[in-house]
Amino acid sequence: MLKLWKWYQNCLAVHPLKTQVISSGFLWGVGDIAAQYITHATAKSRLQLSVTDADEKFKVNWKRVAVTSSFGFGFVGPVGHFWYEGLDRFIRLKLQLPPKSARFVATKVAMDSIIFGPLDLFVFFTYMGVSAGKNVAQVKEDLKRDFLPALVLEGGIWPIVQVANFRYVPVRYQLLYVNIFCLLDSAFLSWVEQQKDAAWKQWFTSFHSLEERGGKGGL
Repeated sequence: MLKLWKWYQNCLAVHPLKTQVISSGFLWGVGDIAAQYITHATAKSRLQLSVTDADEKFKVNWKRVAVTSSFGFGFVGPVGHFWYEGLDRFIRLKLQLPPKSARFVATKVAMDSIIFGPLDLFVFFTYMGVSAGKNVAQVKEDLKRDFLPALVLEGGIWPIVQVANFRYVPVRYQLLYVNIFCLLDSAFLSWVEQQKDAAWKQWFTSFHSLEERGGKGGL
């Protein structure tokens, strides 16, 4: 394990962008496999299938794994690399906030939550829809169904994760920290996308529709 860590450190020092791209693609692929199994296990519980029968029926959708992994390779890795490096430089040099201070960390968390978080979700669900061969109208419907629930649920978790990241983790390893949590995040997002029109999603959609009708009624 120590040798693996030293090897990773060396790769990160020599080829930081390439290392983050490869690690992101790998972790998002693993996360999707986990999401597929979670979805399968949930269905097994709901349908009250026997453990033996359910396990025999579970098969990894490798095409979906490849698609999700490509998202890690093509978006999370390169964009995340430049985002976290650039964010740190911007706050230190432009805003001139003392590193590790409360304002420094709070500003980082706020900018990450307001800018990168929603962008990441938007690109993910759009990419997954397009990769599945859906047209523009279908992709829009998927975004309406998946974006808000994911944003709300992630909004309660990622800021806490990032507070610890920006406060205690050296900048050089912040991307690794994020990628480790992206393993869980990719499983979560893949699970959300696979839930289709689940009842808990419809609650968010109906609540949003009520807000829109209320706003129009007040005009």
